[in-house]
Parts: sequence; structure tokens; C-alpha cells
Amino acid sequence: MPYLGIFRKPKKEDEPPMEEKPEAAPSETVENKDETSKTYLKAMPLKDLADLEAIKAEINNGNILILRITPLANKSLEDVKKAVNDLYEFAESINGDIARLGEERIVLCPPKIRIWREKTPVKNEAVPTAA
Repeated sequence: MPYLGIFRKPKKEDEPPMEEKPEAAPSETVENKDETSKTYLKAMPLKDLADLEAIKAEINNGNILILRITPLANKSLEDVKKAVNDLYEFAESINGDIARLGEERIVLCPPKIRIWREKTPVKNEAVPTAA
């Protein structure tokens, strides 16, 4: 069979045989590790302050959340402020990340995920005035 370059190279006769690795225990297989270490991106509405515990649990499980705050904002702007402050403090305490996405959404990330923020360059030019 000719070598096409897209599959593995045929084994040379003078290469030493590959060492066989012992089989992993069923709980240590790659398949099981992938199932427990997956990160999901979830979108959730923030309807009430009672939803904060479920949101924190999702972040502690390693998931990324996009929260729509409009349902809570329609009820009480004070509750939105409380919720955002609470989530900000929570993100800081676990070394996670939090950012606003437009007017009605917030994104929350677990510790190993960072939100990219574009830094706008500061110009050293004089600011024109009306005077």
C-alpha cells in the first residue's frame, strides 16, 4: 500500500516496539474525565434575587453564564443593583470574571476563564474646548 502522507507512516522494521501502557481504571478513563470537566455556556434570565444561589452554583460547577437582567429590572431597579453587586463580589471572591454585555445582559465566568476587554488607546492630544 503506498504511503499517502495523510495517515500514519508505516512502521519501520528496525524501530523498537512501542511500550504498552497499563489500562486505566474505569474511573480514570479519558471519557469519564471529559464528562465531569466540560464547561458549558448557559443563558439564563435573572427573574428574582432567589435566582442568585442557582447562578453561583453554576459558576462553581465551572460553567459560563449569560444573564438577562431585564425580567428583574422590570420589577425593581434596586433589586438589580443588589444582584449585580452580589454577583460582582462573588466573582471577585472566587477569582472569576464578570462583565456587562450591552444594556440588559451580564456574563459571568469561572476562575479559569477570562473575559477579553478591548483597551482603547489614550491620545496625548489636547482636547478641543468651546472657548
